Amino acid sequence: MTHRMPHGAGLGFRRELLAELKAAVPANIDFFELAPENWAGMGGRSARDLRHFTERHPFVCHGLSLSLGGPAPLDTALLQRIRAFMAEHGIGLYTEHLSWCADDHHLYELLPIPLTGDAVRWTAARIRQVQDILGCRIGIENASTYLSPPGAEMSEAAFISAVVAEADCLLHLDVNNIYVNSANFGFDPFAFLHALPLDRTCYIHVAGHYVEADGLLVDTHGAAVIDPVWALLTAAYERIGRQVPTCLERDFNIPDLAALSAEVGHIARLQSQAAGRQRQVA
Repeated sequence: MTHRMPHGAGLGFRRELLAELKAAVPANIDFFELAPENWAGMGGRSARDLRHFTERHPFVCHGLSLSLGGPAPLDTALLQRIRAFMAEHGIGLYTEHLSWCADDHHLYELLPIPLTGDAVRWTAARIRQVQDILGCRIGIENASTYLSPPGAEMSEAAFISAVVAEADCLLHLDVNNIYVNSANFGFDPFAFLHALPLDRTCYIHVAGHYVEADGLLVDTHGAAVIDPVWALLTAAYERIGRQVPTCLERDFNIPDLAALSAEVGHIARLQSQAAGRQRQVA
């Protein structure tokens, strides 16, 4: 199958939505995203359901468990399965979190990488290995974090920029993660956004989050997107200056497809408005 790249506004592909999606995919959903770990190697009805959609719509693979910054060797067997899965379903884009999540076993948490020069070189070398195995450049996602590793030699934005340059990879921008971190650590989210290598942006996430009683924000993907996060997305479109495929993440407390489609439609409207302003400037 020919590899297809995403465009426009998309939605996370969830089994809970399959019945509604089979009845009709809303016209404003241009693509879907899935975690290849949850689908590669599936047989039976799950495989048939997935094939039904990948034959008709572009998909993105967004990894959950590669542990790009971790100490353990990369799971090359998983990468070979992902490469075969992407080829089988015509998927042209793979992204992963700029974090680590495993040592001798999976920790089931996305942990921050120390902001050091050694960590830049270590992580970038692993990303290059991933790209060699998959045969394509990948996007790395700025992660939400809840602690700061000691010994920082640079800012997080500078670290991300250095990894992207060293690995010659792409940026997967998550605007909700920026907002969550800015609230929890007390920095300007727009300044952070503008310090990133936005010219390398290949893909964007937008999502909701949960506010704890003490004010801590948790990146749950379990609520509607709030206005300050939409404002960051708008600023990203303005700064990038071109159309970037953008996916709405919703992983639990999943509403009906109509409600999700309305949020995807808002992404599409922001993209259209940004494109209109860019044409006026041109």
